[in-house]
Amino acid sequence: MRDVKIALLDADVNFKVVKQFINTVSEKALGNEIMQSLSPGQQIIKIVNDELINILGTTPARLTFSSSSLTTYMLVGLQGAGKTTAAGKLALMLKKQGKKVLLIAADTYRPAAIKQLQVFGEKNSVDVFALEDKNSPVKIAADGISYALTNNFNVAIIDTAGRLNFDEQLMNELLEMKKAARPQEILLVLDSMIGQEAVNIAQSFNDQIGIDGIIMTKLDSDTRGGAMLSVRAVTQKPIKFIGVGEKPEDLEQFYPDRIASRILGMGDILSVIEKAQASFDDDMEDVQKKFLTNEFDLQDFYKQLKNVKKLGPAKNLLKMIPGLSNLNLDNLEPDEKIYARIESIILSMTPQERKNPQIINGSRKKRIANGSGRTINDVNVLLKRFSDTKKMIKMLTSNKKSLFNFFK
Repeated sequence: MRDVKIALLDADVNFKVVKQFINTVSEKALGNEIMQSLSPGQQIIKIVNDELINILGTTPARLTFSSSSLTTYMLVGLQGAGKTTAAGKLALMLKKQGKKVLLIAADTYRPAAIKQLQVFGEKNSVDVFALEDKNSPVKIAADGISYALTNNFNVAIIDTAGRLNFDEQLMNELLEMKKAARPQEILLVLDSMIGQEAVNIAQSFNDQIGIDGIIMTKLDSDTRGGAMLSVRAVTQKPIKFIGVGEKPEDLEQFYPDRIASRILGMGDILSVIEKAQASFDDDMEDVQKKFLTNEFDLQDFYKQLKNVKKLGPAKNLLKMIPGLSNLNLDNLEPDEKIYARIESIILSMTPQERKNPQIINGSRKKRIANGSGRTINDVNVLLKRFSDTKKMIKMLTSNKKSLFNFFK
């Protein structure tokens, strides 16, 4: 239990929550019949993991929708938590689910907050309602809701202003917006990197305004997510989404069992698999056919490289794999350098060279190296690795049944 306590404190779980958790687990562990398939140590870990999931919520918490024509969500939180970014990501997620979404830019305090939302909307084809920042946030919210109703939107998401600290003006303003907009849910956006302070923030917002759910941001950082356990235990409010990156698509449903493993430093392999499926599923069948016919070329390789980039930084992926989460990965060469080197070399080749790398002789290598700003050795290394990959594919395709089973 001492090791569990240290693991939880290292993950930034609130001390009071840790103390209560240890007492609960100890009571359950004492006298608990040991399963024949588990050692006593493994049994303790099972009880700890089950209790973590019990606190975080046994099932994923979903957004609720209004029975009326328009569902409104209001995002609140302190400045710097990532409300504007979270609002945009949530809008894009709901748009992909077939909803007609309107973003309402009601943060008139932070410079360029409205512009940030408008730029996001333009890039991702999401409608944004905004007025001049001389208007009050309450008026913007009310007018935005009216606009959404008039133009048959299904969902309205209000981005509110934050402060560096709590103040009476902020809370009063949010209460007025709540009355004006009548949101289906108020979602608190919390930065997962603030650690134990998250409890005080969540408690204050819940006590003064009332929240229905939580979005935890910046889970792509080194944090293990202990703040989520603290906030959930203290407020009893469900965590609905987690932000796992800077891209518009980097907002994910919160799964208690996966975060429980992450808090204990046991990784999150299911999330890695889901990321891979989302990136590769669309064109995997075409790649399989090229493998079987030994037609996989450098153009296909480049396409798969771009899919790999969608998975995010390798360091973050490695930390989600059981057994690797505690390793020091700071000395890994940045992904950007590796990708940039490979991309520049492939893009400096002609279409014919990408399709038939075997025609690349000495003079072609020199031209490719000069065109990509790399060395001839860099070109040789890439061609050698690609040649080795082709040989491996050829060995696999000698037994097509085995290859099909491999992909399945």
